[in-house]
Amino acid sequence: MKILVIEDEQRVSSFIKKGLEEQDHEVMQAFDGATGIKLARQYDFDIIILDVIMPGMNGIEVSQTLKTKFNITIPILMLTALGTTDDIVLGLEAGADDYLTKPFKFKELIARINALIRRTSSQGKIESELLKVQDLTMNLKSKEVHRNNKLISLTSREFRLLEYLLKNKNRVVSRVDILENVWEVDFDLGTNVIDVYINYVRKKIEHNFPTKIITTVIGMGYVIKD
Repeated sequence: MKILVIEDEQRVSSFIKKGLEEQDHEVMQAFDGATGIKLARQYDFDIIILDVIMPGMNGIEVSQTLKTKFNITIPILMLTALGTTDDIVLGLEAGADDYLTKPFKFKELIARINALIRRTSSQGKIESELLKVQDLTMNLKSKEVHRNNKLISLTSREFRLLEYLLKNKNRVVSRVDILENVWEVDFDLGTNVIDVYINYVRKKIEHNFPTKIITTVIGMGYVIKD
């Protein structure tokens, strides 16, 4: 794979570069946001590893610029020393596809990279079926969600979360299930980020509607029932 590392700390960047090259990946480095954006636009990378805290343009701004201004779809793995739920959500909403909190073990970095690549590959499969519960419908081909014929705007992460719950309708799914299938990680993120995203989805699909869609099963997880 061809990987771009945008990290201002040269020691950290060199550590990542050396480890990835030992895994037979091709690595390019940028030590500031502006250079990272330039390289991301010039070359076809499979993944971008992006640090949040950088002088000048920070990682949040770099991610927003790449995803929003230039419509670059390369998956972004964000590195951050800021591990609170709010920090993580901010990065994900800025266009990052996953995050990894510093300090990290290299094998964890590799696991996140592999999960992102698997996810990107699976998104290329075209599905045409509708998922439906009550008056809510999800079209997997158009990526649209409607409730009572009203279009509901969801972020990509919120869409994947709701899709997973709908595909497992009438089955209680745990936070671990959600981690493995929506975030594609097999270890605890250590925050309440899943609960935050459940609340995001609830507000969008349940606010001003007479009936609820997502039910919390205390101590077990979440379920969508017919």
